Amino acid sequence: MRHGKSFNHLGRKSAHRNAMLSNMASSLILNKRIETTTAKAKALRRYIEPLITKSKNDTTHSRRVVFSYLNNKYAVSELFREVSSKITDRPGGYTRILKTGKRLGDNADMCIIELVDYNENMLAAGEDRKSRSRRRRGSGKKKTTDQVVETKQEVSEVVDQDEEQAEEVTEVVEEQTADSTPLETVETDEQKEETLVEQEAKSDDAVVTEEEKAESAAEVVEEVKEETESEEEVIEEAPVEKSEEEAVKPEAESEEEAVKPEAESEEKEEGSKPEADDKKENTEKSE
Repeated sequence: MRHGKSFNHLGRKSAHRNAMLSNMASSLILNKRIETTTAKAKALRRYIEPLITKSKNDTTHSRRVVFSYLNNKYAVSELFREVSSKITDRPGGYTRILKTGKRLGDNADMCIIELVDYNENMLAAGEDRKSRSRRRRGSGKKKTTDQVVETKQEVSEVVDQDEEQAEEVTEVVEEQTADSTPLETVETDEQKEETLVEQEAKSDDAVVTEEEKAESAAEVVEEVKEETESEEEVIEEAPVEKSEEEAVKPEAESEEEAVKPEAESEEKEEGSKPEADDKKENTEKSE
C-alpha cells in the first residue's frame, strides 16, 4: 500500500525503477523528445529537471553528481555543452508533456515528452503572438487649474499653426492654377485645330476612295460588255461553219453515187465476157 507516498512506483521495485528512469533521461537528453506513457513521463519529469538545473553550474562536482544519476558519459557531455546553454534564462519547466491518446493494445494513456527549448515550431508561434498590455485605470484625480490653462494654450498654438499651414497651401494652389490656365487654353485651341485638320484629311480620303470605287465599277462594266460581245460573235460564227460542212457532205455523197453505177457497169461487162467466150467455144465444137 502507498500510505501517503507522493511518487508513483510504476509497478517496479526501486532498482528497476531507477534504472528505467536513468535510461529514459539519457534518451531524452540525446534525442530531445521521446514517446512513452503518461505515468512514466510524469515520473521522468520529476527525475530529470533537477539534473538540468544542476547543469547550469558547470563544475567537476556537478558533472559527477549528474553522472551518478544518468550513468552515460555522452548524455552528460550533451547536457553540459548544448542543453545548458539554451536553458540558462529559464527558471524551471524545462520539459513539456503532449498527450497523444490511448495505446491500441492495453488502452494506456500515451504522450510525448520533450525539451521546451528545442521545439522550434512552438517557439516561432510564441514570438508571433502579440504581447498583451495590462494597464490599470487612472486614479481619477482632478486636474488643477494650472494644468488646464497649459493644455488650452498648447491647443491654441497647434490650431494657429494648422491655420497658417492651410493658408500657405491655398496660396500655392492658387498660384499653380493661375499659371496653368492659359497654357491649358492654348493647348485646347491647338488640339481643336489638329482635330479639324484630321477630319478634313479623313473626308478627302473618303471622297478619293469613292471616286476610285466608281472608276473601278465602270471598268468592270466595260469588261463585262466586251465579254458578252465576244460570246455573241462566237455564237454567230458557229452555225455558218456547220452549214459549210453540211454543204460539203451532199457533194461527197453525190460523187459517191455517180461512181457506184460506173463500177457496177464494169462488173457486169467483166461477167458477160466469160459467157461470150463459152458460147464461142460451144459453137466451134458443134461445127
